[in-house]
Amino acid sequence: MATKTPSSLEIAQEATLRPIAEIAAAAGLEPDEVDLYGKYKAKISLSVLERLADRPDAKLVCVTAITPTKFGEGKTTTSVSLTQGLGAIGRNPVLCLREASLGPVFGIKGGAAGAGYAQVVPMEDMNLHFTGDIHAIGAANNLLAAMLEAHLLHGNELGIDPLSISWRRCVDINDRALRDTVVGLGGRANGYPRQTGWDITAASEVMAIVAVARDLFDLRARLGAITVGSTYEGQPVTAEQLKAAGAMTVLLKETIKPNLVQTLEGQPAFVHCGPFANIAHGNSSLVADRIGLKLGDIVVTESGFGADMGMEKFFDIVCRIGGLTPSAVVLVATVKALKHHGGDPEGGAEAIEAGSANMIRHLSTIREFGLNAVVAVNRFPNDTDEEIEQIRRIALANGAFAAEANEAVVKGGEGAAALAEAVVAATDQPSNFAPVYPLEDSIERKIEAIATRVYGADGILLQPAARKKIEEYERVGFDKLPICMAKTHLSLSHDPTLANAPTGFTVTVRDIRAYTGAGWLVALCGDMQTMPGYGRTPAAQNVDIDDEGRTIGLF
Repeated sequence: MATKTPSSLEIAQEATLRPIAEIAAAAGLEPDEVDLYGKYKAKISLSVLERLADRPDAKLVCVTAITPTKFGEGKTTTSVSLTQGLGAIGRNPVLCLREASLGPVFGIKGGAAGAGYAQVVPMEDMNLHFTGDIHAIGAANNLLAAMLEAHLLHGNELGIDPLSISWRRCVDINDRALRDTVVGLGGRANGYPRQTGWDITAASEVMAIVAVARDLFDLRARLGAITVGSTYEGQPVTAEQLKAAGAMTVLLKETIKPNLVQTLEGQPAFVHCGPFANIAHGNSSLVADRIGLKLGDIVVTESGFGADMGMEKFFDIVCRIGGLTPSAVVLVATVKALKHHGGDPEGGAEAIEAGSANMIRHLSTIREFGLNAVVAVNRFPNDTDEEIEQIRRIALANGAFAAEANEAVVKGGEGAAALAEAVVAATDQPSNFAPVYPLEDSIERKIEAIATRVYGADGILLQPAARKKIEEYERVGFDKLPICMAKTHLSLSHDPTLANAPTGFTVTVRDIRAYTGAGWLVALCGDMQTMPGYGRTPAAQNVDIDDEGRTIGLF
């Protein structure tokens, strides 16, 4: 009789974890740099950056993927696999991941801890509240909203035009009914009636600020620079002018410290911040990356969704802000996903061949940034050796530095040893890294560069609202900021129905938001929403406790 393979949750619940103080000490952290959150989680003081300032940086590897499909490509799983694989071959890796949002945990996507024997643990804690970071970010966001409303009610000394207010509230749940709301009903004591809306916390500018702030004082300055609206004369109004930034900073004093956990095989893993790559910049915190670069010899950092999404934003936004130079990229692909892009999820070699156009496009994007790519074929149980070899052959023929199978879900780090060796070899090559646009370009040209050089579009279409915003931002001096594209992750275009490697399309930009505290402009493409909604059968329906009080149904 075949042995039943345990679920990822069962594997995580049965794992023997090392005390996080031991993991921290082995990584080179001093006891006074580690604030314990129970036995298996810790916050790490940013003072370690001062202590290790003179230590050379490690190599930096970005893990990304082909265009996602409903099957799930396992990018987080591959990030953990690579980290465990690097440990298996004797290297000293550090992993950097984003925190899980309750929205997708209870929706379709599930958690963000990996799978099988390639996980970070404690899995339940990570997927459910963790150290409270996301809730603190939501509280700071909504404090600013409340102080803004109070200012309007009690005299409006700054002369804020209520119709100009762009600051929205947020909550860490997919709640489509909050996308467009009216506040202030019920009489004067309840505020100024106006239309507004809510974002999921991952899309909040406060989330973005925590993710790119270099230290507590940089966090304070960026929070103060948030633009909430404008005066009747058209001048921007900031959180600093509302005297909200100080209290917001105090709420986030612990939040800015990265969270340390571990892989199933004991490698250190920083899990910090949770911006989505389709509606935000999609990367874990800059401070986590910077600390990892001082502690290990290779840092594995995961960017959300495909290379057109989180990876582009990591390179064009985060690396600029942080002065980071990546050494190589890992591009995750799967047999099932390539068949899907080829138009036949149950097909054979022909479907893989056709769908490989998507992988080839992403390889081309990585080359646009001057970096080598290692294709990681994340192996699923029904994949054949012939299918894995076909993908490897196509990848190598189209510019991949290397291509290897990843079998760590079943085999742990040993199943990713060959992948790890290939990645080490790629990082030993010289980096020719460069962003795809200069900051000095106009807003329109920067958006066009991303659309044409990364997405493969013929050009862009700026709708009237977007053009009006560009004129406004040029007038007030926001035009030299980088661009964060908010678009569907399901296609290289802004249209989620265009699979594989579409051509002959134009990217439509309907609006642009100024994230002046974070330091970029958000271009809203197509009908992309910054507040998701649950489907007919959200994953939350399966989450419960068993007869012994243990969690079940998480994945």
